[in-house]
Amino acid sequence: MHRRYRRNSYLTLLLVFGLLLIGAGCSGGQEEDPFQVGVIPAQNKGNMKKAMDKLEKKLSDELNRPVAIKIYSDYQGVVEAMKYKKMDMAFFGPLTFVQAREETGIKAVVTQLIDGKPYYHSYIIVPEDSPLDSIDDLAKNSGKVDFAFGDINSTSGSLIPGIALKKEGVFQDQEHHRFKGVTYTGSHDITALSIQNKKYDAGAIDSAIYEQLVEDGKVDDSKVKVIWKSDRLFQYPWAVRRDIDDQTVKKLRKAFLSIKDPEILSVFGANGFTKAENADYEAIRQAAKEAGRLQLDSN
Repeated sequence: MHRRYRRNSYLTLLLVFGLLLIGAGCSGGQEEDPFQVGVIPAQNKGNMKKAMDKLEKKLSDELNRPVAIKIYSDYQGVVEAMKYKKMDMAFFGPLTFVQAREETGIKAVVTQLIDGKPYYHSYIIVPEDSPLDSIDDLAKNSGKVDFAFGDINSTSGSLIPGIALKKEGVFQDQEHHRFKGVTYTGSHDITALSIQNKKYDAGAIDSAIYEQLVEDGKVDDSKVKVIWKSDRLFQYPWAVRRDIDDQTVKKLRKAFLSIKDPEILSVFGANGFTKAENADYEAIRQAAKEAGRLQLDSN
């Protein structure tokens, strides 16, 4: 009888232990995967890693789940990650946003405020002592001009000035133009410094980034002048995949709109965030279509 009691006790202990293991396994299985966020720095500014660590915590606290932010070096990497669902949210340039939206159906959530406004412009800048004073002058003297665009996927550094120069009859693409030379520098910072140092005769740049570079003392505005300014463009959007639920979008907007930390804001050259919708980028969408950078449905 004692032997039977010991055996039953042993079996009971095994059963309890097994249930505890199963419970632990189930508990572990309920932990959510991190909410993945991708960021491309618009300029080389501030301590990006430290700022993104702070942003991770801010978003994680609001979503009540882990958040992982990955910094990308180019637009295409972010677009591909979103396309294959390796990312839940990303910081896009307006052009790459409308391209990715057309392909994957992503949704705009928020955008940044620069001097309290969600708008910026494309500038064409030249050295201060340049004889060029307008886009008309630039077109008339294009054969003498080495022109610098930024990243080929940039809205203000490529798409919008490219359309303006196309209307002037001096530019189609990097291989077909009337300039002495055309270069894509890859970033707004490089474009601004190259114009200041007279490496190129004219260049296209994001107005907000140009003004920030001047404010930070990285560019001397007495050595550079603006000869062309586009219509206003809606600022860079943060967007989510189309299958992200409305409640999560609401929480994300709440988190971004509450950000006051200057270390987070400064890396984007921003002083706050505001709500954004897909419709805010319709003008960019049509510009991309005009430039042959976007295939729209015929419906």
